Amino acid sequence: MGCRFLCFIILEEQFLFQLRELPCSIHIIFITETITQSKTYMSTVLILGASSDMAQAIARTFAQKKYAVQLAGRNADRLSAFKADLQLRYSAQCSLHDFDALKFNTHQAFFDGLTTKPDVTVCVFGVMDEEDLAFSNWDITERMINSNYTGAVSILNVAAKYYQSQKQGCIVGISSVAGERGRQSKLIYGSTKAALTAYLDGLRNKLFKDNVHVVTVKPGFVYTKMTESLTLPAILTAQPAEVGSAVYNAVQKKKNVIYVRWMWRWIMLIIKCIPEFQFKKMKL
Repeated sequence: MGCRFLCFIILEEQFLFQLRELPCSIHIIFITETITQSKTYMSTVLILGASSDMAQAIARTFAQKKYAVQLAGRNADRLSAFKADLQLRYSAQCSLHDFDALKFNTHQAFFDGLTTKPDVTVCVFGVMDEEDLAFSNWDITERMINSNYTGAVSILNVAAKYYQSQKQGCIVGISSVAGERGRQSKLIYGSTKAALTAYLDGLRNKLFKDNVHVVTVKPGFVYTKMTESLTLPAILTAQPAEVGSAVYNAVQKKKNVIYVRWMWRWIMLIIKCIPEFQFKKMKL
């Protein structure tokens, strides 16, 4: 009585099937494998301005999701304890990098010097000084402009050109709801964030054809060291961990513009709809 001899040949993940008749009473299976070793790839995220509460919450979320994390700041040594925490808590690959947002002429060399180029670049750095002081003191105004806008454009242009050449990558910019309409209470800060939002909009449009995604994040109020002296409405104020989760999810889902707490989208829509003849009389 005849039977079927089944031989599976596995070669470079392609399956070839050969069927032959043998004069035997049992089925015999021979398996020959040629194993092609493949590289285990770990995604990497670069956090620019890694000393802030929001930045570290973002870093924690990506580390928890098994990303390698590059922490960049003006004094990287001060981030050593945080690096150790990420490594211990999440078994994360983590590295420290000196980066100064205000030293524009160093940005290209900084990015070129990264041994592993990041798959995701998150720009978190920025300052929010007291508005009356900024209005009366050009040095403070200039610092806010350079920190919140010029420095961001400088380093993100560098990252964008790299991603453009690779035809892949993701950029995340932390902007603000303060940039949605000019207000006296956030005159300088809001204008820098308005400029950053416009830049990120244009960058998203420019890089879309190159398969590079750009996310604009507008957190609203967040409980951080920067806001600890302010009385903030709890319903409108996010925890840093919420920002971290929102940023990670936006990257994974390729969101364009996100508000960390959904109600900010509608609050700002209402504010933008107030007629200018009325708006200019208001104290906002």
